[in-house]
Amino acid sequence: MADVQSHGFRGLHKYTLPDLPYDYDALEPAISGDIMRLHHQKHHQAYVTNYNKALEQLDDAVSKGDASTVVKLQSAIKFNGGGHVNHSIFWKNLAPVSKGGGEPPKGPLRAAIDNEFRSLEVLIQKINAEGAAVQGSGWVWLGVDNELKRLVIETTKDQDPLVTKGASLVPLLGIDVWEHAYYLQYKNARPEYLKNIWNVMNWRYAGQVYDKECP
Repeated sequence: MADVQSHGFRGLHKYTLPDLPYDYDALEPAISGDIMRLHHQKHHQAYVTNYNKALEQLDDAVSKGDASTVVKLQSAIKFNGGGHVNHSIFWKNLAPVSKGGGEPPKGPLRAAIDNEFRSLEVLIQKINAEGAAVQGSGWVWLGVDNELKRLVIETTKDQDPLVTKGASLVPLLGIDVWEHAYYLQYKNARPEYLKNIWNVMNWRYAGQVYDKECP
């Protein structure tokens, strides 16, 4: 206990907002610059800020042996940490058309899609249907089960990362279906947002992750 009290989690890593790999307006007309700026600068930044705050509070509680506070902090850590993890993936999942956004997948990932879903079009239809059906806020994912070596479509609520559905699941693509991701542009028409986001989907990134997980 003395060691925990004196050190706790000192030297705690501070998380920072990652830069976008493109300009805010680079995904137009699929996603407006106003949405991207608000989504990145306000929403993602809030998750990072609150994640760091919760971790600092956890560090302090552990150093004091305050088990009750440690337990209470778990939901804030999961929510804000998940928000940071999910959005950091989401920005990589998108790319301007001039940088390959919307280009269909190739190589092993495309072969896996055709094998398991018959075609890319069927896969997109299934993902869109699952995303549109999410009640409230959440995410829809295309992932790979790196134990079974197969593709999966999953949804998660709020800011839960895909790993909460299974330790062996690795996200290839995640689509944010919280209203803040589309409402300024699409109002309550979530299906229209889901339809158009594929025009800027970065399948190259998904393919790189798939190749790493399923060599």
